[in-house]
Amino acid sequence: MTEQNKHLYYIDDLSDYKISDGYPDIRGWDVKDIDNRVIGKVDNLLVNKEAERVVYLDVEVDESIIDAKYDPYGRPAQTDIREFVNKEGQNHIIIPIGLVDLNQDSNYVYTDTINHRTFAETKRYRKGDTIDRSYEDQVLGSYGRRQTSDEEQKKSSASEHELRLREIIREEIRKYHHDSNKNTTYSNSEAYHQSEGVSEDVEDSEIMTDQEMELRRRRDNEASSNDVDFYERREFDDKHFKKRTPGL
Repeated sequence: MTEQNKHLYYIDDLSDYKISDGYPDIRGWDVKDIDNRVIGKVDNLLVNKEAERVVYLDVEVDESIIDAKYDPYGRPAQTDIREFVNKEGQNHIIIPIGLVDLNQDSNYVYTDTINHRTFAETKRYRKGDTIDRSYEDQVLGSYGRRQTSDEEQKKSSASEHELRLREIIREEIRKYHHDSNKNTTYSNSEAYHQSEGVSEDVEDSEIMTDQEMELRRRRDNEASSNDVDFYERREFDDKHFKKRTPGL
């Protein structure tokens, strides 16, 4: 990859970037999964110059991740399809800054969305390797599979009452689409989406769930070559790393 196309840089290699005063330097901190299990340590931070901020943690994984020897993505149904195989020496992964939070009392990083198995199934790289957009997409896809799986599990365990409630919500949305003068948003609805461009003959299959909307937004973002747009995705929301007022 040429320098012109390179868009991620280790903060250690950038003389004009440093951790701002009042912010914790999390390099060396443990990283814990959704079950409070250590999956590695923060080795470095990855900066995008165009976005002018840190967008990923560079994590050296724990031996338990390597020893797990899970098949990538949990072995898909089409067993002849294997998107990658982690090789010896590949012991680093990236985690988007928006998928983690900090425990500054005990000095560790944690995620409440990703489990140990998902980390073990995620494509890794060797320390110092140049990270391209293709690798980013693979990693985001791996973490996204976990979230999608959780959503499907929640749906499958829904009670009849919950299912009936969803049907009522969908019916309300259908009525809403028949009234072109309304501009109400159903922010608390699983089947929410705006009415623009939707025909009056809306079927259940055409009503987008929150998850489908998110997937569409991801695809739209992935189609963009602009780094600022790419890193505006919620996975890169760094609100948890903003300077906090003492006592709050």
